[in-house]
Amino acid sequence: MMRLPLFDFRAPRALDEAVRILDGEGANAMVIAGGTDLLPNMKRRQQVPKTLISLRHIEGLHNVNIENAGSRLGSCVTLTEISKDSRFRNGCSALWEAASLVATPHIRNMATLGGNICLDTRCTYYDQNYEWRKAINFCMKKDGEICWTATGSDRCMAVSSTDTAPALMALGASVQLKSREGEREVALADLYNNDGMNYLTRRPNEILTEIGIPATHGWKSSYWKLRRRGSFDFPVLSVAAAAKISKGVVEEARIVVGSVASRPLVAADAAKSLVGRALDAQAIEHAATLAAKLAKPLNNTDFDMSWRKKVTAEFVTYALREISGGDVHAERLQLMRYDWDAIS
Repeated sequence: MMRLPLFDFRAPRALDEAVRILDGEGANAMVIAGGTDLLPNMKRRQQVPKTLISLRHIEGLHNVNIENAGSRLGSCVTLTEISKDSRFRNGCSALWEAASLVATPHIRNMATLGGNICLDTRCTYYDQNYEWRKAINFCMKKDGEICWTATGSDRCMAVSSTDTAPALMALGASVQLKSREGEREVALADLYNNDGMNYLTRRPNEILTEIGIPATHGWKSSYWKLRRRGSFDFPVLSVAAAAKISKGVVEEARIVVGSVASRPLVAADAAKSLVGRALDAQAIEHAATLAAKLAKPLNNTDFDMSWRKKVTAEFVTYALREISGGDVHAERLQLMRYDWDAIS
């Protein structure tokens, strides 16, 4: 049995109080909301904060405000709340799909949107217990000097496995960050670094408090996730796409590929290729080919690397076909019926 290390627990009732505690404790403290990622990491001694600062009792972080001008979601809104809210099944359907596909119902009841956005990067060599990692001489991400995925690399290659971030990036989301110095709002795409260790640009003394989503009138979006099992597993490939279509022509589009690098990757050229065109088979195929060029999977998660790269174009195709109104029911079912051992 893996046990948690000893730690102090603080449960502030106000955001200003949480910010003061975090600032005072410095690198010895971490914030916790649902704890579905942090607590297992602590049991494996990947993260060993001396103080945990709970955000659960801070009322303002649980708000959901959806208006025509845009939406504001508190960082402690749970994934279950999003997946059960029918208001997300229109222009924000990519977020609804992403939240619905995270882990299991029990975990979604605890897991928060902010926590999933800030999810620790993952790797076959990192996400093991302490004794396993010690036996191979640890890795660069924790206590070692070598990235076992790419031994010649000067940076960690652990993968970003957040489901909701690619969906939110496709929707043009931003995040609000608060510290004792004040507040700042940044585009969600700018929250991430392509570095498995320093994967967030959030400062150590900042708390992610709110997620903003621009107006989605006229937009359609979709999210597709590849994993070995139909439930529970983290993605080894994810694709989020969104498009604003008027009179059958794409006015604006965004495509994001997740779980193939240490941050979600924006397929800007692929999205740009759709603008001014009908979302037909030819346009979709061209965009899918461009987006797939971003995927350069390594031996740090599940499945064969070359197959994961090949299937990227197919998943972009599915997402765009769904936005265009095409029938993708068979493909959705196929994801749950594959004999993965036959193709891995």
